Amino acid sequence: MRILVTGGAGFIGSHLIDRLMADGHEVICVDNFYTGHKRNILKWFNHPYFELIRHDITEPIRLEADQIYHLACPASPVHYQYNPVKTIKTNVLGTMNMLGLAKRVKARILLASTSEVYGDPEVHPQTEDYRGNVNPIGIRSCYDEGKRVAETLAFDYHRQNGVDIRVARIFNTYGTRMLENDGRVVSNFIVQSLRGIPLTVYGDGSQTRSFCYVSDLVEGLIRLMNGEHIGPINLGNPDEYTILELAQKIQHMVNPEAEIIFKPLPEDDPKQRQPNITLAKTWLSWQPTVPLAEGLKLTVQDFRDRVTSN
Repeated sequence: MRILVTGGAGFIGSHLIDRLMADGHEVICVDNFYTGHKRNILKWFNHPYFELIRHDITEPIRLEADQIYHLACPASPVHYQYNPVKTIKTNVLGTMNMLGLAKRVKARILLASTSEVYGDPEVHPQTEDYRGNVNPIGIRSCYDEGKRVAETLAFDYHRQNGVDIRVARIFNTYGTRMLENDGRVVSNFIVQSLRGIPLTVYGDGSQTRSFCYVSDLVEGLIRLMNGEHIGPINLGNPDEYTILELAQKIQHMVNPEAEIIFKPLPEDDPKQRQPNITLAKTWLSWQPTVPLAEGLKLTVQDFRDRVTSN
């Protein structure tokens, strides 16, 4: 198949492209390199089945494709809050442009939505029928309300125009190729440990997250795209850890001498986040297989190579 991946030079997008190329597909990567990086897809540059287009999806683009994985959007608070207007435009105009393209060329489109649509949840763990608790004017709303609108657009294009959609709600994902400065807890703690500076925990560290290794997530995305179910479907690892537990794991793994310090919790930071993946297990026969200790080992090694070479 000819498959378009928006945000294909990013962390998750590049791992997805590796899988699609290995499976023998023709892949078009579209990225504006806001948070993506050429080094993530360098190995495919001279491959006859790979094409890279530098393009911002807030502007329309005309291409032919059988499937579209729509991943383009900065996904960490540091990056999406740096230019919140651009973030909401990417989620709304970018998604409209991709759905319009899918409609024209009759492609199936998978929207990478997010667990952020649940906001600071009052239901735990989160199931797909939970409607969320989101602050529409908060500092995170450019991303979480943006993704809620993106889901709205996907389902309206599906109902009104018959566009073949799939919607994945992605929970915290980590792994090799994460940006050193993306401000997410896994990368923060690893970089701080490697540099011998104190690990910063916000709040008292009792807030929880679930961490899914990137290869597990990619498998889930591919199964969703090629299955019969539209979604939305939660994709994440249901193993739940406190932020303090994660900091201590990384501290022991990388630099037991490193100090842990505490700072005030940012606005609208969710207290709990854990996916209920019953639908993914039932409909996609999918569940994560990479344990946190193993995934962290691979991630730490990748960061070690980059941070020391920098």
